[in-house]
Amino acid sequence: MTRPSISLQDLRRRIYAKAKSEPSWRFWGLFVHVCKLETLHEAYRLAKQKDGAPGVDGVTFSAIEAGGVGEFLEQIRAELVSREYVPLRNRRKEIPKDGGKKVRVLGIPSIRDRVVQGALLLILEPIFEAGFQPGSYGYRPGRTAHEAVERVAQAIRQGKTRVIDLDLKAYFDNVRHHILLEKVASRVQDRDVMRLLKRILKATGSKGVPQGGVISPLLSNIYLDEVDRMLEKAKEVTREGRWTRVEYARFADDLVVLVNGHPRQERLFGQVSRRLREELALLEVEVNEEKTKIVDLAKGESFVYLGFVIRRVRSHNGKWFALQTPSVKKRTELLRKLKVVFRSHRSQPVAGVIAEINPMLRGWVNYFAHGNPSHSFSYVRDWVEKKTRRHLARNSKRPGFGWKRWSKRLLYRNLGLFCDYRVRRLAPKALPG
Repeated sequence: MTRPSISLQDLRRRIYAKAKSEPSWRFWGLFVHVCKLETLHEAYRLAKQKDGAPGVDGVTFSAIEAGGVGEFLEQIRAELVSREYVPLRNRRKEIPKDGGKKVRVLGIPSIRDRVVQGALLLILEPIFEAGFQPGSYGYRPGRTAHEAVERVAQAIRQGKTRVIDLDLKAYFDNVRHHILLEKVASRVQDRDVMRLLKRILKATGSKGVPQGGVISPLLSNIYLDEVDRMLEKAKEVTREGRWTRVEYARFADDLVVLVNGHPRQERLFGQVSRRLREELALLEVEVNEEKTKIVDLAKGESFVYLGFVIRRVRSHNGKWFALQTPSVKKRTELLRKLKVVFRSHRSQPVAGVIAEINPMLRGWVNYFAHGNPSHSFSYVRDWVEKKTRRHLARNSKRPGFGWKRWSKRLLYRNLGLFCDYRVRRLAPKALPG
């Protein structure tokens, strides 16, 4: 989590401590902190750090800084204080997914609106973060996707082999505003904050939170927190000492629930599945039945979570563990992107190709290095090496791959092609029970 300035940091710490110690407390007097120039400056800094494209108004960070950041933030503050601030509509951008068969629509706010959302996030986040459940990992300070996957792996090692791999239908697009506002109001008793949040939501349409909005991840976690609480309760009421029969992990709208695989727990599995659907129905969240899977790991079945294919296998010493490998889909997506770079640079020096593909390789490898990716890493490394050799051969008008002409040392040391395909283990960290 990026560290804000000292006084803002202290305020957030005090808010968090109050929210943690008094779960039913409703906070008031928050709007004045949202409007502070210190909060707006921090929100602007965080927005600029992430950069990103401009919104519908076309205003860029360069244009703002040319005109003066101070004046830009003063104008925003004046609009907030006078209650005249009205967010612009989001710019829609379609991002291809599933190999171009489908698209994900991002709602990109203007930089002005990103700053306001960021300021609101800085004040609201510690209130709700104090009450979120241990099985929630998506877009939370100090929490990662790898920790969510490790929570799942730990549950599998403990014998939880019946899995509900849940898929929510267009979750972000279908969040009901009135339900979300009621959940926020349960902890916020500030009319101006609620009015501001309602205006931000209405700028997206009659329902939904935009994928791309600064405050959207927090709002999506608030919306599903009751589902987490239900699963946490199911986990505790079926606990026997330090052993649990139910576990779950949620990263935004990616949710998996694991139940002990003993035949005696068949009824429990049915009860958890039913209660889960009841809670989602109360939120008017639709389950995508076609993509939702019921998996039995004890029968050799597998499921995909956060890009990893997870299955249960025996180790050399006979103990069960969760094998985590990069999904073929994620590997194919990477190779497709790399292929575009090679094609677009076909007649250009190889240095330009390497400069563009290295960050893509580094990011993909760093994400999947936690698990059991050796086979997939070897596949990607061989594929990239052959593509690089073919590029060199074409540029020098030679056939083949130049196995003898260009050594591995030349590719990786002289030309600087990415080569750090090491498998890493998740640093030891006490996972919440």
